Amino acid sequence: MKRAVAGVLIVLTLGAAAGLSGPAAFAADAPRGQRIANANACMGCHAVDRKLVGPSFQQIAARYKGDAQAPARLARKVKEGGSGVWGMIPMPAHQSMSDADIRAVVDWVLAGAPSK
Repeated sequence: MKRAVAGVLIVLTLGAAAGLSGPAAFAADAPRGQRIANANACMGCHAVDRKLVGPSFQQIAARYKGDAQAPARLARKVKEGGSGVWGMIPMPAHQSMSDADIRAVVDWVLAGAPSK
């Protein structure tokens, strides 16, 4: 048991030394949607606050704010992939993700991708 506690302290110490705090230093504190996005390579093309290959999650939230159809539309887009909405680079399909995980990510994104 002491080893597990020491390992956590090392991770937290390294995170603090790297300038990380809160959810970035300890991923278990991150919202479920963010943890799922991290685990499914979403962050390879999207960032919370800036465009990478695809739009930022905050840009997506702003575009679909107030759209009652957005959760279903975006869940379908994540599952099936697509292109043309944000440019010519296609988003690949994520058919191996469960519908519940997709919905958690979409809900988190539409909430503005909060860190807590």
